[in-house]
Amino acid sequence: QVQLVESGGGLVQAGGSLRLSCAASGLTFSTYTMGWFRQAPGKEREFVAAISWSGGSTYYADSVKGRFTISRDNAKNTVYLQMNSLKFEDTAVYYCAAGTAKVAVTTRSRYVYWGQGTQVTVSS
Repeated sequence: QVQLVESGGGLVQAGGSLRLSCAASGLTFSTYTMGWFRQAPGKEREFVAAISWSGGSTYYADSVKGRFTISRDNAKNTVYLQMNSLKFEDTAVYYCAAGTAKVAVTTRSRYVYWGQGTQVTVSS
């Protein structure tokens, strides 16, 4: 079965950096668009970043543009989220997701597989 396993979350001070990873198995990874979403306590799950199957196109939420970078290694079946200049408001559970769209998409419903999430906590 399909598994998406996130790692790399933790506690970091504001202004610091973290790199999240998501290892995929059970699917032909190189044919899926990959995305990162996050959910803070009491809030809806929101889009963070997405990357097309080839890595040729990426898309970011305005709130993270210029600070976060999404990338993928199709040989390793892994997608990454490099998070720099972290802010308190970035605190959330971060989820990776796989979708069948051919381009980077922001809509949750376009993603068919989801990981269990990894907690990111930014102290102010």
